[in-house]
Amino acid sequence: MPASAPPAGDLEREQAYLDHARAELARMRTSAEQLDASRASDAISGEVLSRVLARRIASLQDDPRTTLFFGRIDLEPVDGPAEQFHIGRRHVSDEAGDPVVVDWRAPISTAFYRASPVDRMDVVLRRRFGVDRGRLTALEDEHLVSTGGVTSASDTAASGSLLAAEIERPRTGPMRDIVSTIQPEQDEIVRGELGVSICVQGAPGTGKTAVGLHRAAWLLYSFRERLDHSGVLVIGPNRAFLDHIAAVLPSLGEVRVGHATIESLLDHGRARGTDTAEVATLKGDARLAAVLHRATWSQVRPATEALVVPRGVRKWRVPAYVVQEILDELVARGVRYSAARDLLPQRLAHHLLLEMERAGDSPDDRVQDAVARSAAVRKYVSSVWPALDPQGVLHRLWSDADALRAAAGADLTEQEQSMLLWHKPARTKGAARWSPADMALLDELDDLLRRVPSLGHVVLDEAQDLSPMQLRAVGRRCSTGSVTVLGDIAQGTTPWATASWDDAMRHLGKEKHDLVVLDRGFRVPAVVIEYAARLLPVMAPGLGAPVSVRDNPGRLQIRPAAVDDLDAEVVHAVEQAATAPGSVGVIAPDRDVERVSAALEAAGIAHGRLDRDHGDDEDRQVEVVPASVAKGLEFDRTVVVEPAAIAAAEPDERTGLRRLYVVLTRAVSELTIVHAQPLPEALGAA
Repeated sequence: MPASAPPAGDLEREQAYLDHARAELARMRTSAEQLDASRASDAISGEVLSRVLARRIASLQDDPRTTLFFGRIDLEPVDGPAEQFHIGRRHVSDEAGDPVVVDWRAPISTAFYRASPVDRMDVVLRRRFGVDRGRLTALEDEHLVSTGGVTSASDTAASGSLLAAEIERPRTGPMRDIVSTIQPEQDEIVRGELGVSICVQGAPGTGKTAVGLHRAAWLLYSFRERLDHSGVLVIGPNRAFLDHIAAVLPSLGEVRVGHATIESLLDHGRARGTDTAEVATLKGDARLAAVLHRATWSQVRPATEALVVPRGVRKWRVPAYVVQEILDELVARGVRYSAARDLLPQRLAHHLLLEMERAGDSPDDRVQDAVARSAAVRKYVSSVWPALDPQGVLHRLWSDADALRAAAGADLTEQEQSMLLWHKPARTKGAARWSPADMALLDELDDLLRRVPSLGHVVLDEAQDLSPMQLRAVGRRCSTGSVTVLGDIAQGTTPWATASWDDAMRHLGKEKHDLVVLDRGFRVPAVVIEYAARLLPVMAPGLGAPVSVRDNPGRLQIRPAAVDDLDAEVVHAVEQAATAPGSVGVIAPDRDVERVSAALEAAGIAHGRLDRDHGDDEDRQVEVVPASVAKGLEFDRTVVVEPAAIAAAEPDERTGLRRLYVVLTRAVSELTIVHAQPLPEALGAA
């Protein structure tokens, strides 16, 4: 049903209710501040209680710039007036404990997002609020009447002027939450069960990143005790992206969520070396897991001599064949290499104790521990089961052709082995020039030696860009938990980008998962998405184009310039874009960022830079963005400089066009293209 105007006087009544809610929130905060942690039974309990109270008090802080609720639902009356629930970012109750504002994550709030004329979920009215600086400025009502028919696309599309205005509201600084604009298909993902791993294929502008973050917030609300213990982690493509999303979870009341890039997650030393795209792709191949497994476990050597342990005037022996039986049993147990090695001294000592008992002695556990720690046993263990570290194992593989050949088995060809070998091997592992691709291999080895702890849930964004070995590393972080995978096959911009979500989920260890496709764009306007979609038939044949459901079609400008006038034309485009409220992203080829920034500075245009070396925490209306870090970001207006150069910077045409597709779809309302070189042929005429 279309939105309608509310009865006269309702705005004043709702503002009075907001004032009441604020007063109740202040009372809740005062009550929390008056609790005394010093009355705990002991110092440790007091410290824990103090931390809990501090978090509680912080969560009850009111933000006068916004409102405590953004919507209301009226349920069908049963023996009385309709029951009303105001929906907000956090729960507020009165002194009797009755709800004044209901948390958007509570079960009753589901109806606010999903109720439709076909399935009203007992809702007779849905109300949305317009807000300005913490005051209610407008109301919009939607009366749900059952049609008895089949829901059409328009039944569930974003409708109503307030909802559209919130989606299209100008933005500056970090990403905002979308809690007031979540659509039904997005809400189904957000509220998916903790034990279910979900893969979201989302076109540009479908809100997949925000959906993943809101899912993390919902899971922490619904499974607080389990996830407080096991943890939640969000993994993004780069630091600029993490800075962009950093405010979303805190705005929803969740601060105990870890954030990482794939580089920081796999930080096993400084990556000082570089690989060609071909070698990096090979190092990311899942076949390397079997190679590393052989390289690790082949270090367990056959027992060719008996273990002899002097104790007092006697020498005790464990025959070589008995030692071999112990080694075989430990290898077959399936535990990690180092954990099995730690068990070996006790197993050998236990066998010696049995020999002592058969000889008439009465040794106890202290004797067994002493034997296990003896120099003879420690030396013997090192001879058959040497201690390993990830850097040592990988250094030997890349330095020693024979070692690599033995570990490769039938998994790598001779040519592939030659590609992996260092031509100038580092003499020691400490001098090794590890490459970024080596980090995932070191992580694999680290897990082979000692198990990587699992978290309760991981949100992985831009997953299509990870190699199989990187996906395995992420999968280890949620081996006993679940994962929400977010990405877009069409936006894969690495040579090893996945072509299949089934393959990616298999590498993550989550073959059993739900795949959800989001193809309705709420953020990117139609004129922009339709223009960018011209690249799809060339770079991602068979992948459907996203559909913008916004009423505002947006704006597209293509401004050719002479080579000598390019910078001046960029400055002019940025000046025009910056006259309206909201953020402006100037996206340029990585090599041109310095030049573009200098041109803006010379023109007196204040701006920030989101490249890795110059990022800062200050929010500015204009940001200069290297094309390589634009993924996941969004701006009200974007100025894209030299699309052909952006595409040409990648190792092949498909990857280059995918990078360009990402860049072109960062605009929320307006895209301006400034170019001196001819546009890529796939884009055609403007």
